[in-house]
Amino acid sequence: MRVSAKLRLTGLLIAATMAFSSAPAVVPSAMAASEIKIVVNKQAITSVDLARRAAFLRLQRSGGNLQKKAREQLIEESLKYQEALRLGAVVSKAQIDASYARFGQSNNLSVKQLNQVLNQAGVTPQHFKDFIRVQMSWPRVVQALEGAGGETMSTQDLVSKMLERGNDKPSTTEYILQQVIFVVPANKRSNATLNARKREAEQLRGRYQGCDNAGSAVVGLRDVTLRNLGRIMQPQLPPDWKPLIEKTDAGRATPTRITDRGVEFIVICSSKTVSDDRAAELVFRAENSDAGESEAAKKHLAELRRRAVIANR
Repeated sequence: MRVSAKLRLTGLLIAATMAFSSAPAVVPSAMAASEIKIVVNKQAITSVDLARRAAFLRLQRSGGNLQKKAREQLIEESLKYQEALRLGAVVSKAQIDASYARFGQSNNLSVKQLNQVLNQAGVTPQHFKDFIRVQMSWPRVVQALEGAGGETMSTQDLVSKMLERGNDKPSTTEYILQQVIFVVPANKRSNATLNARKREAEQLRGRYQGCDNAGSAVVGLRDVTLRNLGRIMQPQLPPDWKPLIEKTDAGRATPTRITDRGVEFIVICSSKTVSDDRAAELVFRAENSDAGESEAAKKHLAELRRRAVIANR
């Protein structure tokens, strides 16, 4: 998720945590019966959806006409989701669930507690996950469009533009990474199996002696994959791993994570600060090409809305 989305979600949890400790249960009357209120390209938005989004906005301390804001947000998110479906850019359920759990953990809430917070406020976990899904999928849409011939600048153009504005060429961190996966096939994915594999991964992580001897460390281990990921700049780090990698010193391994492949951790073979055209490009794109707010993204969203059939009821 982009920075703007993170800020919105952080604001949500600040308010939601307060609600968890002190607020009575909220059961909006609109939840009693669901009526279709808006249809976006045959996709229905119901009175329940609108009530949940209004509750979501209240958690964010949003002012103004919440019903109007809820309608606008859900129409926009419907368009984004439909485009993500068309381009095959929708993130997986496992990625959404993992993001949801990490979000709770970062605010000292278990998944159960986070569920209770959102249910108590009238938002519901599923509505929040639907929001996360769009926030994570829309950047993929914009990237796919750029890769298909959208307007993009070359590395040299980006660097020149920064220097014209008087900015020094930025620096970033370059990592050399290895990925260790304790594979758990989908047909064997149970809590008991995942917990057992997690214990195995933790044992290996504890005795890992660096990337040079990685091959010998995994020899003889059952269903363990070792991948050399090579050089990766900080802005290129996957969102799921970025905070963990940034907090881990060179020569050490990140905490383990349960993913859709099994149990994984990343080893930071080395890290160093670099400042060159490639680093400048990545930093500039990360800071100025917000996939949800860039001019290209706004233009594409406006075109989707222009072509859409939107019926208010």
